[in-house]
Amino acid sequence: MAQKYRIYINDNTLFIADVVPHQNGEIQQIDIQDFDFLTFYKNLDKGSKGEYLVLTEDPKAVFRKLKQKCLLIKAAGGLVKNSAGDYLFIFRNKKWDLPKGKVEKNEKMKAAALREVEEECGVKIHSNKDKLCKTYHVYELGGKVVLKKTNWYNMTVKGQPKLIPQKEEGITKAGWFGKDELDPILKKTYLLIFEVLKAGKLI
Repeated sequence: MAQKYRIYINDNTLFIADVVPHQNGEIQQIDIQDFDFLTFYKNLDKGSKGEYLVLTEDPKAVFRKLKQKCLLIKAAGGLVKNSAGDYLFIFRNKKWDLPKGKVEKNEKMKAAALREVEEECGVKIHSNKDKLCKTYHVYELGGKVVLKKTNWYNMTVKGQPKLIPQKEEGITKAGWFGKDELDPILKKTYLLIFEVLKAGKLI
């Protein structure tokens, strides 16, 4: 069974895997002997769009080591579908996104996903079904390098409720989009959102 971790750093992707992943673009291999995540992160041009690969027999061990060097933050969110078959997206920080937020102390991931979606969009979730996927992305916060793990869940609402974007969380818009209306979103979203949409079979 192939083991693979995919970590997003702005528009860059780092794979830690035991086989070369199928990618459309060129992938740059990093020598496992010299690999130190914080050095790699520091030297990475954050404005670039590149794909990097650490090929190793034990991806789990390499990932565990990487995790120890970062501040781990857990988050949870949802891919929400209404009764018309449209999906919920929010607009925040000049990009389209999916509702998600940090998991509070002693809170279960699934419960956090439900709470965050309801708070950020002013909707009542009818069902909070299966876990869709998990994503990892890295950013800096107060001088620390953060690894954020987000669990994503399939959710539904009854009918087609009106959305109330949570302005204090920087959400300026929230809307329902059909599968055939995703173009503007795909042009202006994060790489990891593509992963969630692929897991949800939207793209």
